[in-house]
Amino acid sequence: MLFIQPISVAAVFAGLFAPFPTLALAEDDITGVRDIPQFGLGTWLSNREKVAHAVKYALDLGYNHIDAALIYRNEDQTGRGIAAADVAREDIWVTSKLWNDDHRPDEATAAIQKSLSDLGVEYLDLYLMHWPVAFVPGESPKIDQETSIFDTWRTMENFVRANLTRHIGISNFAKKDVEAIMDMCTICPYAHEFETHPYLQQQDFVDFHKDIGVKVIAYSPLANTNPHYDSDVQPIFEDTFWKDLAGKKNATVAQTVLAWGINRGVVVVPKSVHEKYISENQGALEISFTDDEMKAIQDTDKKVRMNDPGKGWGVKLFVDLDAPTRLDDDKKAQEL
Repeated sequence: MLFIQPISVAAVFAGLFAPFPTLALAEDDITGVRDIPQFGLGTWLSNREKVAHAVKYALDLGYNHIDAALIYRNEDQTGRGIAAADVAREDIWVTSKLWNDDHRPDEATAAIQKSLSDLGVEYLDLYLMHWPVAFVPGESPKIDQETSIFDTWRTMENFVRANLTRHIGISNFAKKDVEAIMDMCTICPYAHEFETHPYLQQQDFVDFHKDIGVKVIAYSPLANTNPHYDSDVQPIFEDTFWKDLAGKKNATVAQTVLAWGINRGVVVVPKSVHEKYISENQGALEISFTDDEMKAIQDTDKKVRMNDPGKGWGVKLFVDLDAPTRLDDDKKAQEL
């Protein structure tokens, strides 16, 4: 296992804005998994006392994709799991994310260096702008009016040039903001991670990304099984439609739902710290669907969003998507 050598933030940042070619990082510069695996282990809300074992167990079981983020506050333990696993760095895909407090260049550089150090890796495979929202450093959730998503994207492009990450991407963006980034990028988004599951399918949005060549990563692919969500919708594990379909596939509901995501061409990153579920979830890779079954699933879309912090932040997120942020006082709202 390779670990990054300590480098001062100032030293790294000093070299980021020297002239660079307009192409993304050459494959010879960093070796590793060449394309994002369609199935991975999520770590959001994973217990700090259990996530290291979960990551090691998953990697030793054959997983080769770990989805992490600085704001999850468990990347150091995730890194322990990576280090303990019997797997070479170049054989796994590691994603992390830039939090809202860290959009300014100095803070962003410190943030990616911390993620690299905590994860115990010398480079990331993918680094995402976690939300299209910048907070004033140290004053969250006060919105930083001076730093745009375009400023943040330019900083992230320089992380590719500095060999800190192989790819960069976005997360939780509205369609208009994806289009805006695509119009200005020199190194363009490799992937977009957002909430999509049977209760919030957003098929048109998924298809849009296929058309522009951006991978889609589905977080919370099992909908409202996440205890963080307080939803009025019936838990998907109790949904008669999915229980019946799982029975036809001789599979669990979780396996069947994850398989649907994979079959529609989306990357899924279910979170678990339990060996039983980590192992069981891999069964999704063996399940396929007929066209009629895929159509039947499409007809069950409830257009219910589980994760929307926009109200707490006072910003309108997902403005051109299903289930956009609704604020009590739209006159004071900032649209992002």
